[in-house]
Amino acid sequence: MPQPSQIRPQSVSAKPITRRTALKAGGTLLLSVLAPLSANAAQILAVRVWPAEDYTRVTLENDSVLKVTHFIVKDPERMVVDIEGLELNPTLKGLVAKIQSGDPYIKQVRVGQNRPNVVRLVFDLKEEVTPQVFTLAPVGAYQHRLIFDLYPVRQPDLIAAMIEKREWSSDGAAKPPPLAAKPEPAEAPTPAAEAPKPDLAAAAPKPEHKPEHKAEAKPGAPQKVLRMITIALDPGHGGEDPGASGRGGSREKDVVLAIAKRLKAKLEEQPNMRVMLTRDADFFVPLGMRVEKARKVQADLFVSIHADAFVEPTARGSSVFVLSEKGASSTAARWLANKENLADSIGGVNLSKGHDRQLASVLFDLSTTAQINDSLKLGKAVLSEIGGINRLHKGSVEQAGFAVLKAPDIPSILIETAFISNPEEEAKLTDNAYQDKLAEAIVTGIRRYFAKNPPLAKSRQT
Repeated sequence: MPQPSQIRPQSVSAKPITRRTALKAGGTLLLSVLAPLSANAAQILAVRVWPAEDYTRVTLENDSVLKVTHFIVKDPERMVVDIEGLELNPTLKGLVAKIQSGDPYIKQVRVGQNRPNVVRLVFDLKEEVTPQVFTLAPVGAYQHRLIFDLYPVRQPDLIAAMIEKREWSSDGAAKPPPLAAKPEPAEAPTPAAEAPKPDLAAAAPKPEHKPEHKAEAKPGAPQKVLRMITIALDPGHGGEDPGASGRGGSREKDVVLAIAKRLKAKLEEQPNMRVMLTRDADFFVPLGMRVEKARKVQADLFVSIHADAFVEPTARGSSVFVLSEKGASSTAARWLANKENLADSIGGVNLSKGHDRQLASVLFDLSTTAQINDSLKLGKAVLSEIGGINRLHKGSVEQAGFAVLKAPDIPSILIETAFISNPEEEAKLTDNAYQDKLAEAIVTGIRRYFAKNPPLAKSRQT
């Protein structure tokens, strides 16, 4: 039996260690040390660009929180962004091709590896901007997001923009249509399908204590409109927030924008109406900003347009909602309001500003019974007209705490045009003829409302 000292380890090589072998081993060790760093680097999963006149948004979606610094360089205008813990990949390089020539604020973007683990983006700008750079935690279908919002330094005057897009006369009244509508006698409301279209000239208020303005109009002459009626149309969702989706691939944000544009055109055919869209393209507008826009143009009405969805595809029908201060009128209304109020989380709001949440809170506190009562009148008039072209989900106007309806001084309604999650109703919502009928029904409802509730004279709001 051999002694322990006589046993040779079979795994030990008798060959001498050369310099080449040592260098090879050291290289392997170095790679093993560096490998975890590369594996732990953040990965850009998607890049998206949302250009609009209001502002341009650039989104980098990634799998972890990114540390970022940015600064502005003058002559020419540029924004430089350094992102740490990031290696350049094909997805991020693809940002260059996503900048469109028609972008109002970004001329082009350059992307490069500035130094190890730091990627630099350089935005060449078309004009001076006020940037907002912030991150969003994962929500819904999104992972971590790094957001760049580029706002113009000179904010546009919304009323001036409305006037510029239409040929308003110098006294603030729109040019009358070629054929003036004949006045119709006042009578009890008829069923929706046979409801007459009231003369909008009658909707203009008669000035008080100003006898010099009460001269009788000549027979056959169109009545002079004393002031414009301003309506704010609010297509829901947009940009990062697609809203609900249909089985056929349609998205709520696209459908409601198409309907809102049709509705805008029909309203502006009236002799004394002008319209402001809270968004006229595919970009996101925070809930509070939608309300603020309506108040800046001194809107007489606020109409938010949506297309609902439910877990069961059999759910169907149109609905109209107004604000409630005392709780929702039904469990379904509460559920829907909670879902719609998540838009800011999904669309992406810079909470560091604190502006939108503060505005929503203030407006809720200021909401008055009078505003809600007027909203109910408007909602009933519109709901009865929509009921003539589509089944109603519920036969009465519902109430819930929708954040977008919290303007204290503007009658406001939210229209759920139909269930986009219902295949039959999705087909209707994407049909041009049906969209046209729906827009016409809403116009008729608005006309009926103003025939009985003439807008009051307004002084410019602060």
